[in-house]
Amino acid sequence: MAYDHRHPVLSSLGKVGQSSGEIDNVEEPLVPVEFKNSENFSARAAILPFLFPALGGLLYGYDIGATSCATISLQSASSSGISWYNLSSVEVGLVTSGSLYGALIGSVLAFNVADFLGRRRELILSALMYLVGAIITGLAPNFAILIIGRFISGTGIGLAMHAAPMYIAETSPSKIRGQMISLKEFFIVLGMVFGYSIGSLLVEVVAGWRYIYAANTAIASVMGVGMWWLPSSPRWLLLCAIQRKGNMAELKEQAISCLHRLRGAVIGEKASEEVDEILEELSFLGESEEASIGEIFQGKCLKALIIGAGLVLFQQITGQPSVLYYAPSIFQSAGFSAAADATRVSILLGLLKLLMTGAAVLVVDRLGRRPLLLGGVFGIVISLFLLGSYYLFLGNVPAVAVVALLLYVGSYQLSFGPIGWLMISEVFPLRLRGRGLSIAVLVNFGANALVTFAFSPLKELLGAGILFFIFGLVAILSLVFIFFIVPETKGLTLEEIEARCL
Repeated sequence: MAYDHRHPVLSSLGKVGQSSGEIDNVEEPLVPVEFKNSENFSARAAILPFLFPALGGLLYGYDIGATSCATISLQSASSSGISWYNLSSVEVGLVTSGSLYGALIGSVLAFNVADFLGRRRELILSALMYLVGAIITGLAPNFAILIIGRFISGTGIGLAMHAAPMYIAETSPSKIRGQMISLKEFFIVLGMVFGYSIGSLLVEVVAGWRYIYAANTAIASVMGVGMWWLPSSPRWLLLCAIQRKGNMAELKEQAISCLHRLRGAVIGEKASEEVDEILEELSFLGESEEASIGEIFQGKCLKALIIGAGLVLFQQITGQPSVLYYAPSIFQSAGFSAAADATRVSILLGLLKLLMTGAAVLVVDRLGRRPLLLGGVFGIVISLFLLGSYYLFLGNVPAVAVVALLLYVGSYQLSFGPIGWLMISEVFPLRLRGRGLSIAVLVNFGANALVTFAFSPLKELLGAGILFFIFGLVAILSLVFIFFIVPETKGLTLEEIEARCL
């Protein structure tokens, strides 16, 4: 099935009104009036350029789900298959969070090499890190080697979470870009469910933790081979061309060839026209000069950084890791028979996450980003205040906690879960996209590590009820941030987003 999607000619530059969702017309031209952007693409041809990068998200989700079961197996005297199973709480914490700290390293690495390597080669390197990390972890003869393997896997996570949204955003037609990037979040959740399921099957097998961690080697191999086969991002090639990092004619021909492979035969002669249009927009937007580090904190990129880093920061500090920590005890207090088994509870919540993420994927390019963010975060606010009330005043009504938990998970997967990653892949100007997105990913993993580390001492100091009320207040601040700062990017090309929203 083929689509012929034509954007209307934009003749005015947006101006922020009462909220960032409102754009008023002014006389300054956005792009030359004769500019027209047409995107012909085959839905079938769009599958693989999404699928192979999205496997990086699947592997990230698998690591989350698998580790919860692997740590149980690792500490078992009867089934760990090792003599060093008696791990301290700090050592268990290192196993659990080792990949998270590796992801921080990967994000820093991406800042320095992303624009040099390009999106495709960065994803190939990510797949290699996943593969090597899984093999080292699965074969680890002692605790130190195990942690090294976890850090290497985490480096792959950091690179994948940086490059995959960029590659998908830059190669997807704007009509379905929101769905494609949101589907990556779906793959993360699918990986979590896959990890929980594989883990529950192998958790009682002798040395089951080795098999749990080694199971993702096949997926990492498929991802690496797939990214080797896929073409480079045409926009990255054109950025290299316009910044004089190669022969303009050769890079332009490569970009046309890549576009043919990405969009299918239906694009025909339109590929050359689309490349010319992208080059024209890049020249108009001043992308011809290579960006300096200082520019990240100036002008358009500073605004993009505030939008992107702000979203992923609120994504974590509204308590997402902490709420899920309480899931087994909440279900158990409500009398659910599955609550005694944390793995089954995790699978149940994972299925709910899949359902709600799927709903977001279906409507994100019709409703837009802002409605999903505002509606979903409003649900998060309600659920956090309900959880706080349960732990302070309504301890004898466990149904309140169950409803609040399900509302939180569903609301998060409609909003911060998929839309956070979508927005950070869209808002950065092309020549600063690699470095800007690496900072946003670093903020994401850093905030996750901070919330995870601080949760237990804060819970002991303040109590769960007060802590959830604090998270609720932070969620209200995030609503204000979204309403006034975050723009609507539905239906715009990446170049139009830069010109109109920044």
